[in-house]
Amino acid sequence: MIEIRKLTKSFPSRHGRKYVFRDLSFKLPTGGGVGLIGRNGAGKTTLLSLMAGIDTPDAGEVVSESTISWPVGLSGGFQGMLSARDNVRFVCRVFGATGDEMREKIEYVRSFAEIGDYFDLPMRSYSPGMRARVAFGVSMAFDFDYYLIDEVMAVGDPIFRRKAAEVFREKLAGAGVILVSHNMKDIKDLCSSVVFLNDGHAHYYEDVDEGIGAFQALIKATQP
Repeated sequence: MIEIRKLTKSFPSRHGRKYVFRDLSFKLPTGGGVGLIGRNGAGKTTLLSLMAGIDTPDAGEVVSESTISWPVGLSGGFQGMLSARDNVRFVCRVFGATGDEMREKIEYVRSFAEIGDYFDLPMRSYSPGMRARVAFGVSMAFDFDYYLIDEVMAVGDPIFRRKAAEVFREKLAGAGVILVSHNMKDIKDLCSSVVFLNDGHAHYYEDVDEGIGAFQALIKATQP
């Protein structure tokens, strides 16, 4: 389980502090897929970064005894001067994977990404889709209790998206997955519950259709 306790997060702006959340509190269930939905700027990516521990809140905390991945759609941590192979090797060292285990994970990412000779060229030469393939492959090569997926399903060609969805479903068999997506079809297909972020508040729905309906009603109400 992941519990969000009185989470407050803000950023500086020309007009003072911009608050994303104030005293945000809710719990996410163990296992299954949870869709994290909301308008642009609602704080979905910020919340994933806080869950992953790559950002810190102003106040409050994220509590869990489970292992949580970095946001899968996040590829900014890669070193552009290094090849995908070398970046994967570095991540393996961070997580203590050496020898045969490291070689297996490198081969998994190489096979999954399907970028050919580019796998051994500097990542600064990659297209956004190629970086997304590598980023997703690296994340899936390691075992976590929860996987944080940020819009990665929206990147790449249809073949890659189908492959990503298949791996996603495999992970759901033994782990929890938190999916940020503006594609409601992905949310319906891959999630069993929804968290709707709006105006600094989180609304949890066990019924996916009900959660999506609340989100779509808000969008409709705010359109001119």
